[in-house]
Amino acid sequence: MPSTTLTATASSVTLTGSSSTTSEDQHAEDLDIYDEIEIEDMTYDRTLQIYHYPCPCGDRFEISLASLRDGETDIAVCPSCSLMIRVIYEVEDLEGGEEEGEGE
Repeated sequence: MPSTTLTATASSVTLTGSSSTTSEDQHAEDLDIYDEIEIEDMTYDRTLQIYHYPCPCGDRFEISLASLRDGETDIAVCPSCSLMIRVIYEVEDLEGGEEEGEGE
């Protein structure tokens, strides 16, 4: 009987671990976020179509316009260190939207 109980316990732990993995991953991601930055505080590079923001390491955080538009991610990363920032934005506030159609 003890082995049956252990097997059942192991199964339930595995199931619990699987369902909580997503929340644990999100929590771990939140702990890695250096700061939250408004999109208005970032600089947009029209040529590369990226937003960037100075990183304390001397490089800069970067995130592509396409990633923001698609809702793929709101995390900008620094290519030189492990820091990340969360970008706070509204899709309608992004550069290169309607402005491109206006023929600036």
